[in-house]
Amino acid sequence: MKLYSGEWQTTIDRDLVLSGTGVHSGKSVSIILHPAEPDAGWTFVVSNGKGRTVRIPADFRMVSNATLCTVLSDGKGAIVATVEHLLAALRGLNIDNIEIEIDGNEVPIMDGSAAAFVDAIDEAGICMLDEPRRWIKILKPVRIESGGSSAELRPHHSSRFDVTIDFETPLIGRQRLDIDLTPSVFRKEISRARTFGFMKDVKALWAAGRALGSSLENTVALGEDRILNPEGLRYKNEFVRHKTLDAVGDLALAGAPILGSYHSVRGGHRINTMILSALYENRSAWTIVEAESRYSPSTGHADTGYAMAQPFFAAVDRG
Repeated sequence: MKLYSGEWQTTIDRDLVLSGTGVHSGKSVSIILHPAEPDAGWTFVVSNGKGRTVRIPADFRMVSNATLCTVLSDGKGAIVATVEHLLAALRGLNIDNIEIEIDGNEVPIMDGSAAAFVDAIDEAGICMLDEPRRWIKILKPVRIESGGSSAELRPHHSSRFDVTIDFETPLIGRQRLDIDLTPSVFRKEISRARTFGFMKDVKALWAAGRALGSSLENTVALGEDRILNPEGLRYKNEFVRHKTLDAVGDLALAGAPILGSYHSVRGGHRINTMILSALYENRSAWTIVEAESRYSPSTGHADTGYAMAQPFFAAVDRG
């Protein structure tokens, strides 16, 4: 495995195979993560239900549904659902290029968090590529409100997430998490936070054909006055950590890591993807930047003390 650097694009060192259950379909599903070339981005390879495979880029413009989970579609019948936890792992670990082959239409839920994806990527190794990473740099605030929820992107020198949730139940209440996203922070503070749901909603979801694969093995279940999972919570504020995980995964659909601060209050998948649409509609609110360095991943040579140097950025005109 090559030494990882935040300035250069990455992929994985080898193919990865993971299997599990779709939390909404209840069906067994397997995915294969393949290394990809520089500037390939993330692409899902799925069946269109007619004996052919199609490619769906991980892009917010491909979102067809954001109720309970994030669903991507090619607009012609092929879909892939519950993509947010996998995409959060890719963005959290700074994986830029990957092809995701899937034998169903939903990414497996695993244990309800991104931990299994992180562990698999760490085991396979991260490979640097000979192409600089590009960021979407926020130049001025972009804000939207929807019902009682709000989301805002602001200029900031790093990728920052400031997420607040507020539930009436005392089991959750009001929680806030404010973090600078780095691979280390994602591994330790975010990746293991599980999805959660209320038992009072389960029957309605089942009747609607949703949450058919949900269980105490992959979901934090809340009763009227207690958490039903025998092991309890992984973090005292696991709920807001998971909402932050979802936000990382949804904003990963921007097409590049965001150099800015994301503020979300009572947010969810829908408003997470709405803010990306609002951002792209305001062309003066962002630009593309890339790191400038004299280090080459292929040669391992640097003219300056690379490991100690702070990356600096230059604007890139993409037309």
